[in-house]
Amino acid sequence: MSRVKRGILTKKRHKRVLKLAKGYYGARSRLFKSAQEAVLKGLHYAYRDRKVKKRTFRGLWIVRINAACRANNISYSKFINVLDKKGINLNRKVLAEIALTDPVAFSNIVKEATSD
Repeated sequence: MSRVKRGILTKKRHKRVLKLAKGYYGARSRLFKSAQEAVLKGLHYAYRDRKVKKRTFRGLWIVRINAACRANNISYSKFINVLDKKGINLNRKVLAEIALTDPVAFSNIVKEATSD
């Protein structure tokens, strides 16, 4: 049986990892072993942070809505509760954008929600 040499496959794998490690500092972009560790860690962080980004933005939207609500003499929790009871279906992303770009429109939403 003939001998199988795996140099081509190894070279291909190394090139793929080093390409992903391009831009990393020092040995992490040049040496395969260091690069492989850095790339794996980076991919783990990327996967995790795609989930964390959603949480972070939701928190930002809540802070912005709360600030706009306080300017209109209502707390965030009461405002969201009133919106829910009135059946006004605006998500936090849209509310935060309105609060940031058009405070008058946000004030009208608060008046509409709190009027009985």
